[in-house]
Amino acid sequence: MNFRRHILLFYTFFILLNCMFCQFSSFEPVNFADEGGIGGGSSKFPKFSSLKDTLPVILWWTDSLYPHFNKESDIIQCPGGQCVATKNKKVLGNERTRAIMFYGTDIRPYDMPLPRQPWHEWCLLHEESPLNNYLLSHLPALQLFNHTATFREESDYPLTSQSIINKDYLLHRSPVPIAEKNRLRKSGLAPVLYVQSHCDVASYRDRYVEELMKYIEIDSIGDCVNNKKMKEGLEDPVKSMNDEDFYKLISQYKFHLAFENAICDDYMTEKLFRPLHVGSVPIYYGSSRPSKWMPNNRTLILVDDFSNPEMLANFIKNLDENDDMYLQYLSYKKDGITNQFLSAHLENRPWGINEPNHVDFIIGFECHVCDKLRERIEKEEQHALDPSVPLLAPHMAKYNHMGCPQPDSTHGGLFEELVVDSADGSILWKEDYWSMFDQAVALKQMILAGEKKSAKLFDYVENLYKN
Repeated sequence: MNFRRHILLFYTFFILLNCMFCQFSSFEPVNFADEGGIGGGSSKFPKFSSLKDTLPVILWWTDSLYPHFNKESDIIQCPGGQCVATKNKKVLGNERTRAIMFYGTDIRPYDMPLPRQPWHEWCLLHEESPLNNYLLSHLPALQLFNHTATFREESDYPLTSQSIINKDYLLHRSPVPIAEKNRLRKSGLAPVLYVQSHCDVASYRDRYVEELMKYIEIDSIGDCVNNKKMKEGLEDPVKSMNDEDFYKLISQYKFHLAFENAICDDYMTEKLFRPLHVGSVPIYYGSSRPSKWMPNNRTLILVDDFSNPEMLANFIKNLDENDDMYLQYLSYKKDGITNQFLSAHLENRPWGINEPNHVDFIIGFECHVCDKLRERIEKEEQHALDPSVPLLAPHMAKYNHMGCPQPDSTHGGLFEELVVDSADGSILWKEDYWSMFDQAVALKQMILAGEKKSAKLFDYVENLYKN
């Protein structure tokens, strides 16, 4: 299917979806199979008032991230009450099973819990890169979910600050003194460091780095665009990522290329926050709005602020030669976090990272879902006794809960379109992105048709090409 066909299919489907779901603005219970409502509201909800001493069930469909370890099922205690969490897929057909939990990376549209019942609420947890599953970058797939916890700030239970352990992580470590950094520069250390071992990614970051290298010296010590040997003992990027020797190594550099492996709003990882931790100035390429999450208004250098790599290189050279200007980017180490939004967010977020008085975001999101289920069930029970009590309207994810743009090898028109040959093992990211759009549309059609076998996904995809 060519690109124009994809776009036409997308807008046609988008118009149809708007027509289907506009009815929910003034919600009346509808028949799911006939009208196309996607979970969380129907006249066919189970009568919980007739089931005494029972709890709503949350089924972890993609059980690789199941947080209850050796227990197949567990009763969880949440602020709003109790639920049962389980990975036993045999309970899918039980009317107590109200929520289906998915870990985004592991979702396979040909292995989904079909047929979808009107009372099933689908829940998406995904804090990892969008390139792990481009299915979730498309509106037809996102509208299948009723609750979301993703890296996007707009999701129901946002995980945007997942790479900031706490305030102290940004502040407590002192940077290498500027005199020592200047001495290291004179001894041959490049001003800029690049450390990546995951090459051929959807952001095409290595392509930009190769161009930038024409205008400024960069030490690249990972596997990608490598020009300098990694220090012995730190070769494994997974094992050395939080090693103190690795921190000491990267802290010596004035600047650190912090380039994400995929481009999407709010997808910000340790690549950005680790340089802040050690006191190296990040040169950032990724989310379009990282400044909102910085300690102050002068913390990082944005690639998108420069029209080409040469202009960026000239800016870096100027800072490298001017200590006072450079040190302004490290002022947060002395002045603390002056960004009131970030400070309040870290104080008030409902989950924590290795903090004794906070749940982690996996358990936190599970409880968020449990509480929402209990709210809905309470209204259903009230409605059963008194039909004048309205049911809760269905809640569906929107595009901004995780939607991401297609991969762009031109870096916004800076370069010619990259010609990629899959025969050499390279991944065709643009093609993968649109292939997953087709699968998202097909999966939605399967659900609306009451399909019972998700393995028929590619039959539905084939029909898209025929129409």
